[in-house]
Amino acid sequence: MSDAPITLIDIGSFTTDPYPALAHMRRNTPITYVPELAATLLTRRDDIHTQEKRTQVFSSVQPGGLMGQIMGLNMMRKEADDHMAERRALFPALSPRTVANHWAPMFERIVAERLDTLAPMGGCDLVRDYAMPVSGAALCAMTGLTDLTPAQMDSASQQMIDAIANYAANPEVEAAGMAASALVDRSIDHRLAELRRTPDHSILSVLDHAGMPRDSIGGNIKVIIGGGQNEPRDAIAGLLWALLTHPEQRRMIDRGDATYLDAFAEYARFVAPIQMAPRMIARRDTIKGVTFDVGDRVFLMFGSACRDEAHFENPDQFDLTRNTSPAIPFGAGPHFCAGAAAARTLVAQYAIPLMLNRFPNLRLCGPAPFHGWAFRGPTSVPVAW
Repeated sequence: MSDAPITLIDIGSFTTDPYPALAHMRRNTPITYVPELAATLLTRRDDIHTQEKRTQVFSSVQPGGLMGQIMGLNMMRKEADDHMAERRALFPALSPRTVANHWAPMFERIVAERLDTLAPMGGCDLVRDYAMPVSGAALCAMTGLTDLTPAQMDSASQQMIDAIANYAANPEVEAAGMAASALVDRSIDHRLAELRRTPDHSILSVLDHAGMPRDSIGGNIKVIIGGGQNEPRDAIAGLLWALLTHPEQRRMIDRGDATYLDAFAEYARFVAPIQMAPRMIARRDTIKGVTFDVGDRVFLMFGSACRDEAHFENPDQFDLTRNTSPAIPFGAGPHFCAGAAAARTLVAQYAIPLMLNRFPNLRLCGPAPFHGWAFRGPTSVPVAW
């Protein structure tokens, strides 16, 4: 382990609300070893922004790591040429042009159909009844795994995500993650045969057409499912919660003083759906007086970076007038989220505005608890209209 100063946390409190502890770390021990997580945390924005790019030290390659065990080898656990080769193979499926020309009309249709289903109900849980099925349907289409239902996609994503963050080695969590991984593999094998006859814009079809080996296709599809379901799901439900609990911010959009894209950017800063990225030290190095040894586990705390007081005034406030350009909710290095354009389009162009336009009297009707320190979002957002 590094020789960073030690900070103790209560893991239950940290999971419920990590921000007070992270603010304490930023002020007092910005690079700190947390025994409960068995990792050294980088918590300040500038340190993360700089060190994430130093992949020769802060490496994503983690032999025997949880992600590799559950999902298989993928671009998230590769560096340099190996990483870029797989990222280039993926690009045609998720490029801004493909998103605008192909996926955006599909997103609009998915959201409109879901709103038609919800309308007679008079109320719903935004997580369970709206964000989850919308994100799941969009991801089924984008991945090409159209034989899975949105509920299966959501469940597989959550179970794999829980398993790759299973640092406590809970055997039930591991078993659920492995079962979800096997489900995705069966879907890939089923759909590959069809897509080779009739190729399309889906990720599976594009990766196969690029000549990527089947094992690598599986690993990359699974890691995309992990982030590609949870992130937009949590952003849709969370941003609607933020606008409903900050009506003055919503009125700014209604007046034309801010946009839904501004709201998406500020929410991603305020509650980064992906709160951290793990790294392993590949070469001994000393940073700001802290020495790291080969094999040390490091967490780059994106959620903390996005509330760094050095860059954001009143960082614990949701404020559409702020400059969000220093925020790094999608990362800042070569592993910058490949699906950022798709997530931004789904959430800010369709899921949020169409919901609020369809139900102008949308209102909260119960508590909306948030959960998570590695991935964070609301677990329930009850509303009525």
